[in-house]
Amino acid sequence: MLEQYLDINPEVAAAIAAGKPVVALESTIISHGMPYPQNVETALKVEQIIRDNGAIPATIAILKGRLKVGMTHEEIEYLGKAGLDVIKTSRRDIPFIVAKQVDGATTVASTMILAQMAGIKVFATGGIGGVHRGAQQTFDISADLQELANTDVAVICAGAKSILDIGLTLEYLETQGVPVIGHQTDTLPAFYTRESEFGVDYRLDTAEQIATAMKAKWEMGLKGGVVVANPIPEEYQLDRAMIDEVIINAVAEMDSKGISGKESTPFLLAKVAEKTEGTSLKANIELVFNNAKLAAGIAVEYAK
Repeated sequence: MLEQYLDINPEVAAAIAAGKPVVALESTIISHGMPYPQNVETALKVEQIIRDNGAIPATIAILKGRLKVGMTHEEIEYLGKAGLDVIKTSRRDIPFIVAKQVDGATTVASTMILAQMAGIKVFATGGIGGVHRGAQQTFDISADLQELANTDVAVICAGAKSILDIGLTLEYLETQGVPVIGHQTDTLPAFYTRESEFGVDYRLDTAEQIATAMKAKWEMGLKGGVVVANPIPEEYQLDRAMIDEVIINAVAEMDSKGISGKESTPFLLAKVAEKTEGTSLKANIELVFNNAKLAAGIAVEYAK
């Protein structure tokens, strides 16, 4: 049934069939995360890092209504040039993007769904979505969290995006039974910074330990994903007090302009990039590279 919608790149399909390590990658970071040509350069370098560390990359998107698991360099270039014209696609949007035969860039939630359709268990991204600041009034909670509760994919990230309410995000994940693993850290990294005041559920220091926990979880039929929080490399982290101040001001500006829903994250990230004079973009790129490397290591161990 899925074949009528899903195109798995031949190299990726062969790797999955042979039980080889594969790492899924999202495409919102290409279309909405950074400007062209940096977005394409970053996407291709992330794929190369995964290859260099023993796994096969599978960048995921929807192109002209086809679900693509594993994109060619030409397709990545096309997506990067199209940029914000591509529709940011979460779970609810997938059937409509497919039916209208248009292009969609997959978020964490929709990338997890397509990865699971293809049989991929490991996914590298920048940061997960979560509970937004002020969600007590707005109910603005990312669909990523609900997906983590239901879809059996491990998401390697630099924690929750620092524009979010990290404490409430962790509470939500706990309620949904989603384990948050700290890779070589006891506290949840806050995207641009290596730590926050919030602890992780479990600290595991090696890719092998993480892969073993994933295997045990899913073999016992415990449904849902795993968050693997991997701190940004020390030399690229930003000053926490400065980032906090920038975010508080950006949230206030967003509220005054009435920006909400799926527009809020791109707005806040753009504001942070502007106020930090581009250092946040550099940090964003480096943390994605770091997550790709760890994800490849976990995929290699999981495949064993």
